[in-house]
Amino acid sequence: MGAYMALRGAQVNLYDKFESAVESIKERGGIDLKGISLEGYAKFEVVSTSIGEVIKDCSLIMVVTPAFAHLSLAKECAEFIEDGQVIVLHPGRTGGALEFYNAVKQINPEVNFVIAEAQTLIYACRRTGPTEARIMGIKNKVSVAAIPGKDTEKAVKYLNEYYPQFVPAKSIIETSLMNIGAIFHPLPTLLNIARIEASEDFEYYHEGISKSVSMIMTEMDKERQLVAKAFGVETVSAVEWMKMVYDTDCENLYDCIQANKAYTGISAPKSADTRYLSEDVPMSLTPISELGRLSGVSTPYIDMVIEMVSIIHKIDYRKNGRTLERLGIEGLTPAEVIAFVDHP
Repeated sequence: MGAYMALRGAQVNLYDKFESAVESIKERGGIDLKGISLEGYAKFEVVSTSIGEVIKDCSLIMVVTPAFAHLSLAKECAEFIEDGQVIVLHPGRTGGALEFYNAVKQINPEVNFVIAEAQTLIYACRRTGPTEARIMGIKNKVSVAAIPGKDTEKAVKYLNEYYPQFVPAKSIIETSLMNIGAIFHPLPTLLNIARIEASEDFEYYHEGISKSVSMIMTEMDKERQLVAKAFGVETVSAVEWMKMVYDTDCENLYDCIQANKAYTGISAPKSADTRYLSEDVPMSLTPISELGRLSGVSTPYIDMVIEMVSIIHKIDYRKNGRTLERLGIEGLTPAEVIAFVDHP
């Protein structure tokens, strides 16, 4: 994402927590971007492991990390955030903006900033070398919402300078409950866990998601939609989402996934420690289940996956994920949550 924006003319700084991740990029001053989007050498202005140095005087801060890093990043950058800065999580998963906002305000309560979340990552992409990245697919449309809600348009305006695909959603509850990764990642990984632990080479989407797997995914997706309905926010099924963002022409989830060329070549994980479980269960399924509990919606299929992955990882993802308390909304009603994200 940073490389693409740099090639579009933006002055881009790059941060990573780990020196080993940016050492080669520092030496070259940038990276090579390849694939179906812009191609070329993208130069970065600053490459650093100092978050204060990287975000200083930046109008737009793009957070492109696994969601389990959002909380620590919020705490690390809280004292350096400046009034008026717009921060966008790519993606927020479920409750990302709420978690980030709550963490920053506990440390820096007076700062006036905008925290937004994208419903999904705009790219299907991979880092293919120390200083090389490849884009395999680009979504047609990605919704974005912000806290405070009135600043969603401001966030989208900043993003549209480089990406016309970003469109405003009504609230971060809508983007959080349109988290399709919650449906596409944990369950297929869980049901292919023997192949994954054997380090078998197979395509995650086209080979790992069979008709039977897709049927259970569809039931989980129905639960997600029911939670969204309980909060009064707009949502669509995973099938409808595939049609919107990838132009697939299909009637069921299995056919949509098989027809999507952007998924071609995406390999399955090689370890049970994959972020498809360690990220998407506590940062996606747990908060969806928690929002279901808050609104009185039962989520048995989602809960089943949370419990099974908790056993595999020996971590209680029910307690250690994005709980209502961690999101700062414990004790609120659905109507009060909607009001809070609009006017915190």
